[in-house]
Amino acid sequence: MSGSRLQRLSGAKLQRLRENFMKAVFLISALTAILAVALICLFLFANGLPAIGKIGPIAFFTGTEWSPSDIPPLFGILPMILGSLYVTAGAVAIGVPVGIFTAVFMAKVCPKPLYALLKPVVDLLAGIPSVVYGFFGLVTIVPLVRVLFGGNGSSILAASVLLGLMILPTVIGITESSIRAVPDELYDGAVALGASHERAVYAVILPAAKSGILAAIVLGIGRAIGETMAVIMVAGNQAVIPRSLIKGVRTLTSNIVLEMGYAAELHREALIATGVVLFVFILLINLLFSTLRKEGSQ
Repeated sequence: MSGSRLQRLSGAKLQRLRENFMKAVFLISALTAILAVALICLFLFANGLPAIGKIGPIAFFTGTEWSPSDIPPLFGILPMILGSLYVTAGAVAIGVPVGIFTAVFMAKVCPKPLYALLKPVVDLLAGIPSVVYGFFGLVTIVPLVRVLFGGNGSSILAASVLLGLMILPTVIGITESSIRAVPDELYDGAVALGASHERAVYAVILPAAKSGILAAIVLGIGRAIGETMAVIMVAGNQAVIPRSLIKGVRTLTSNIVLEMGYAAELHREALIATGVVLFVFILLINLLFSTLRKEGSQ
């Protein structure tokens, strides 16, 4: 056997070893991610479900009073569930349309000199810490709501506006990438058939990018429903069922953060059970997205 052939065989063997090593690395990484999710689920459900059983599912999910200091203590999370839904819905109503229209502008309309300025600004928004957003909302949005609509300013409306701003980078970034991933042939074909630029974008490009836009919306919802620090600073943190947009509200995440530091025994277990409810919400949102994406691809 010649030396060159031996060298080729050695090179091929080394290449296979490298490939097998990288496959093992990827497999371990995937298993680590799965293990992390499994451990989180195990911790939440093992500690949260017994608390729901002790309190009573009806009292826990439909109770309107949260008062751990009472005798007996009351652990009704309906106000927090409604608060999370209201604030998230408001954030989506504000952030999603603005984000999608901004992404369309950046991908299909924006001049290159302006894009070179606008893109870094959007990326910078994604890197601002939540507490900085909270300070901005506290000194800007809350007083503005107080002046325009009355009340003390800390309210569902203030939290919705702030969260709408916070989800913009996510919605804009993913939507823009989805729009740019659509083949240019679809746009050229629509224009060749007589469609205007705007009609080609909104009637052809956006439907073709629907899967990516749905992903942007779902991630934006996840960011909004899971946000804590900024919401604590502007929402008022009142554990009561909200009656209007200018009333204070407490979300599920805020409830956990505000009381976990001093909670003990059943109180602590009830807060973990609140985390279970939040976790189930996220799972349902992702399941809904998967269903919509499958229906859209058919």
